[in-house]
Amino acid sequence: MSDPVADRLCLMTVHAHPDDEASKGPATVAKYHAQGVYTVLVTCTGGEEGDILNPAMDTPEVRADLAAIRARELGAAARIIGYDEVVLLGYRDSGMPGSDANAHPDALASAPLGEAVGRLVAAVRRLRPQVMVTYGEDHSGYPHPDHIRAHEIAAAAFDVAGDPERFSGLGVPFRPLKLYYTLWSRKRAVLTHEKFIELGLESPYDDDWFARRRFEEEITTSVDLTGFEDVRRDALLAHASQVDPASRFWFGLPPEVARTIHPYDDYVLARSHVETELPETDLFAGIRLSGVP
Repeated sequence: MSDPVADRLCLMTVHAHPDDEASKGPATVAKYHAQGVYTVLVTCTGGEEGDILNPAMDTPEVRADLAAIRARELGAAARIIGYDEVVLLGYRDSGMPGSDANAHPDALASAPLGEAVGRLVAAVRRLRPQVMVTYGEDHSGYPHPDHIRAHEIAAAAFDVAGDPERFSGLGVPFRPLKLYYTLWSRKRAVLTHEKFIELGLESPYDDDWFARRRFEEEITTSVDLTGFEDVRRDALLAHASQVDPASRFWFGLPPEVARTIHPYDDYVLARSHVETELPETDLFAGIRLSGVP
């Protein structure tokens, strides 16, 4: 009898907090979901330490119930994006470096790496994603402990999930085929900045932002987002406590203008067990021709 899980394409993204899935590659996920790919979101923490950036929601009632609110917002954003399943690793937000939250016993930063990797390995073996997506190795622009650990967990799980001698008892070994890192391309930022100036609007990008390394030279894969350009905006707005609807960075351009600027999500192919020709336009390049429908 055919195994429906084994016979499907599956994409798994691994993110640190609620709202990360809305800012990093959501339209890519929406596109693959529309194509029939089974899409899975792994969220490592509950986002309890995130700032309330929407002034309308900065109230004592929201602060007192922030974990539950972030969970509801995550569910709403996941539905907008088109995730078929959300997996919660169950850790607490570690907060920024040096904060008291780093030492919380339930924080992701406090968890033994092997324990956290095991939780993700169990999900990988159950859901059998051919493609995994997470953050890159360089966190100099945003050294959040949970983003660093999410990268470590995802990269390790990708490497060991197929090894029958590792994490025995956590499901049948399964080896994902490709691991990608997300990035925000400099080209997108430049074009966005130029459009702000052209329209006589104040740009959210300054010299310090452009001075950061953008990893443009590392891009291997660009996914065309035609038809899905508004997914990021809509998913971000679902995180009503975490995202300011007046943010110039996210929403400063009219939607009809923003959707025309670099309508691509860009990635770095970090590991691959299949042959593929670079540059790519499909995260499943080399897999669709390898016997998986």
